[in-house]
Amino acid sequence: MGSLEVPSGGRHVRDVVRDVVVQVAPDEMVLVEGLLLLDDASVVRRLSGRDRQEPLGFGLAEAAALVTPVVWLVLNQVASALAGAAAEGAVRRSGRWLKRVVGRPLPPAVLPPLDRDQLAEIHRHVLDAAVQRGAAVERAQELADAVVAALVLAEPDPSPPDAPEEDDPTVGSLP
Repeated sequence: MGSLEVPSGGRHVRDVVRDVVVQVAPDEMVLVEGLLLLDDASVVRRLSGRDRQEPLGFGLAEAAALVTPVVWLVLNQVASALAGAAAEGAVRRSGRWLKRVVGRPLPPAVLPPLDRDQLAEIHRHVLDAAVQRGAAVERAQELADAVVAALVLAEPDPSPPDAPEEDDPTVGSLP
């Protein structure tokens, strides 16, 4: 599977972040567009404050109030957890090696299709993270709602190459 392909029904974390920020905090799009130039591991290091060599360009106090770090860090954590700790650790180790050898970034984190319980858990994590970073409860609720809406109302992936043609008489008909 290529680095830009997404499993059927899945979405890149970065795409969900962009959708949420456009809706809830459009003034942060400059930050998001800059972060989209980086691989996900670099973004997570910068947003979490673990990257002391390459800061965001402003202090962590300012970043704490932003929507972008809350959404990106929570969704990245969810994607990592869903990928499985053991498998992800092996991929991360081999990915870092591959990145050093080949110089290519790791593929973007992907969220698979989520069930109702997983969406509720994501809602709770975003709400908690936003409140911990100083957001008012109403703002945190708005953000958590927007994240879940972006995940539920995601654009479907383009039809696979073997999908029936539009002029196929069976397209759109019920069995």
